[in-house]
Amino acid sequence: MAKILITGATGGLGGATARFLKDRINVADIAVLVRDKESDKAKALAELGFDLRIADYDNLDGLKEAFKGIETLYFVSASDIGKRIPQHKNVVEAAKASQVKHILYTSTVRKDESTEAPLFAVVDAHVKTEEWIKESGITYTILRHNLYAEVIPMFLGEKEQLLQSKTIYLPTGDGKTSFVPRKDFAEAEAIILSDTSNYENKILEFNGSEQTSFEDVSKLLSTTLDETIDYVSPEVDEFKKTMASYQLPEDIIGMLTMFSLGIANGEFDQKSDDLEKVLGRKTQSISDFLEGSYA
Repeated sequence: MAKILITGATGGLGGATARFLKDRINVADIAVLVRDKESDKAKALAELGFDLRIADYDNLDGLKEAFKGIETLYFVSASDIGKRIPQHKNVVEAAKASQVKHILYTSTVRKDESTEAPLFAVVDAHVKTEEWIKESGITYTILRHNLYAEVIPMFLGEKEQLLQSKTIYLPTGDGKTSFVPRKDFAEAEAIILSDTSNYENKILEFNGSEQTSFEDVSKLLSTTLDETIDYVSPEVDEFKKTMASYQLPEDIIGMLTMFSLGIANGEFDQKSDDLEKVLGRKTQSISDFLEGSYA
């Protein structure tokens, strides 16, 4: 079988995808991209039999070397939003130079690509990357992700913190999100990587099976925790001022505000069932996800 390279392999999505794929094809056909081969996570991947390739998105020459002999590239978007554009350009350029045959790219769902959109900084990098991939002439599969379900505990904090405040305080209005647990993304993308023939030059929108607001989350958590968890959606200025009073870093406040307004704007209220079709089932329910995260 042709060699597959999974980027971001020491991260949550790349690592989970690699492990799911290992259960479907020979591990000898899977390479993983890591920045530091001496890290504990990289060593664990090597022990499982994965071919370690060493490079990072900032190093074009390193990427070209890492991509040698690779036919299918699973390209996980960079974690640093501010650096995505130059890093992603490097990945696409390196893939073309190394004669990669097929790129699967983890992009994002969206409704508003305008410069005034709350999530423009996020969406713009994905739009540009999709364009570069198409212009490269390489066969592609664009995987537009909805929000990870894991952002819920990231936004709300640990169980003890939530039990103390008994409040979800986010300017998300009545916006709904089709949250997807990371493991469901990973399983579906491993399925596609194991046989890409039906997904060539296609764009898939990967949404969860439910559309959930943070008011819905508050009700589900009230049941899970056996405590009343209120939902408050403040005005943006009030939200920023309140978060700053808790000495929350400015970049964290900015991130929370940006994604909250994107949710309120309906960016993640998506209903296509591409993910269900690949998985052959519905995604994990948000009730079950929250039970596992907070019970």
